[in-house]
Amino acid sequence: MTTEFSLNGERVTVEGDAQKPLLWVLREDLALTGAKFGCGKGLCGACTVQVDGVAVRSCSFPLALAAGRSVTTIEGLGRDGLHAVQQAWVEMNTPQCGYCQPGQIMSAAALLAANAAPSDADIDAAMAGNLCRCGTYPRIRKAIHHAAALLAAEQAESAQEIVPPAEELEP
Repeated sequence: MTTEFSLNGERVTVEGDAQKPLLWVLREDLALTGAKFGCGKGLCGACTVQVDGVAVRSCSFPLALAAGRSVTTIEGLGRDGLHAVQQAWVEMNTPQCGYCQPGQIMSAAALLAANAAPSDADIDAAMAGNLCRCGTYPRIRKAIHHAAALLAAEQAESAQEIVPPAEELEP
């Protein structure tokens, strides 16, 4: 079967079994190894990618469901430099071993796209499907709050760039 979809902003065509998990298509067929294999049952979140902006577990997401959709992996999240979540992860020294972090970051980015100012409870609920064996959950929560602040600052800066200075508005 031939499946076409957008991957990190580029159209791709994949030949293969429609039921093959997207994780293995990404890793084996498309050489994108950021999404990790953890449990193979969609329970740990190490394989998280975004499909149409929603965090999904690629180990249990069949290739057929990607047809015509937009898939974003950790490799494509910050195409124009670091995404605010990636920047926050670095600035807050969030990861310990790092294995689960691509999935954590993809879930956090999806959360912030839907909720620009999440509470601790919002973060805990959105991130509940992402397991971290090192137990860096407090650092992850702190980094998500920091990323929200970075995104808010970026939006405020963009809004200021749109409004011309007052002297340009006077006749």
